[in-house]
Amino acid sequence: MQYIIKNKFRIILAVLAVVAVPLFSGCGGSKANDNYKVNLEIWGPFDDSNIYGEIISQYKKLNTHIGEIKYRKFSQDTYKQELIDALASGQGPDIFLIKNTWFPSFENKIYPAPDVFVNQQDIKNNFPDVVSANFVSSNNDTTSVYAVPLSIDSMQLYYNRDMFNAAGIISPPKTWEEFQEDVKILTNVNEEGKIVRAGAAIGTAHNINQSTDFLSLLMLQNGVPLPMKKGEVAKFDEGVSSSNRMEYKQAGEAALSFYTQFAKASDSNGDSNLLYTWNSKQPKAVDAFAGGSVAMMANYAWQNSNIKGRNPKLNYDVTAIPQVDPNSPVTIADYWGYTVSLNKITPTASLGQAANVKPISNDTRAREAWQFLRFLTLKNSGVIRLYNVITGNTKDFPLDFDPAADYLQRTSQPAARRDLIEKQKTDPFLGVFALGNLFATSWYQKNPETVDVIFSSMIESINFGSSSLHDALVLARNRINGL
Repeated sequence: MQYIIKNKFRIILAVLAVVAVPLFSGCGGSKANDNYKVNLEIWGPFDDSNIYGEIISQYKKLNTHIGEIKYRKFSQDTYKQELIDALASGQGPDIFLIKNTWFPSFENKIYPAPDVFVNQQDIKNNFPDVVSANFVSSNNDTTSVYAVPLSIDSMQLYYNRDMFNAAGIISPPKTWEEFQEDVKILTNVNEEGKIVRAGAAIGTAHNINQSTDFLSLLMLQNGVPLPMKKGEVAKFDEGVSSSNRMEYKQAGEAALSFYTQFAKASDSNGDSNLLYTWNSKQPKAVDAFAGGSVAMMANYAWQNSNIKGRNPKLNYDVTAIPQVDPNSPVTIADYWGYTVSLNKITPTASLGQAANVKPISNDTRAREAWQFLRFLTLKNSGVIRLYNVITGNTKDFPLDFDPAADYLQRTSQPAARRDLIEKQKTDPFLGVFALGNLFATSWYQKNPETVDVIFSSMIESINFGSSSLHDALVLARNRINGL
């Protein structure tokens, strides 16, 4: 009798164990559904693979459905074209980096984030407003997230402390009026009209790094109605400047006139222009700043390593970019987001994979990719919830690790996440860029490479006197809207 009871008890335990498998196996899926592995490949033009080493190691401990995660670095010069070609063939990466201004041309190549992993509210809660503007989009009445960042960069003002000290300038400019006065003091033009020392790198196109961004920043500060989302058009020749201190009240003309005036040796009357400080014969702005021949330069945090590499002894600092209206600050954002490819031809089984491992679908691959990006970029509260992407079952895991913080510590970049911006805001160098991210913006560009060409042509037409401000703006408007 005791033998029969013991056997019945063993049978009951065995049944309970089988029933418990869907709840506790892996992320909660059944044994059949749990038996799959997803390998992920990430492409980008920055960072060495070792930057992601600890992040990947931590994630693989948590998610047993992940096989290998590999990061592949490309040349910045060829990355975009290689990416486009690979995505078209279905042989591209699972996850790839896109610049914030690239999104319009990549939207139809992206698998949008399932709401369970990253949704619109997650973006609002975690990041500055520019991320929602750049990477959240609506299609067929459905609003989805298309990319998520680890870092955001914003345009700020580099200045040479030795030059400011020698000129008796106590502090860097906070407004463009102060900027103009400092340029007059800092610039040295000899009797032959050669610029010996430039007060600032501003006014031209091809030898100003990110000249399109610089002019866009001035337009945005002056209230030019630039397109901010799909379906809107550029209106460079419309709008009224938000500042009554500018020479022109028309917003686009105010911005373009202000930018180009620094490259004119004489004014409209033929008299010497006291603001003349730069021309097309000057070296590249970053080279000139690193070489100590220009006192101020508008640029991004990522240029800092270039400057230090070229001149480790240069005594310089960074401050907030001057404003038209200091009470309503505006700067421009330049950054990259991680996203997931819409389609990829997945192998039936990975190399070395057990024969009984279930082949994965494109949806499974894409959803696991987004689950990794959720882990990588969003704030966790010491616990992370992982999903079985086939069954939808979940399991919570304790997590004493912040992937985004680890990445920023290794790369020394300004933060994208709001809570990490709070931690960085007192950093002697990164603080100004991190805080700038809170009011940084950008505008919708269908083809940013062509926009660069159009803006360069607009600037040069003013530099060479071949067009009026109004005509140059109208031509640029028509060409960009024609895209």
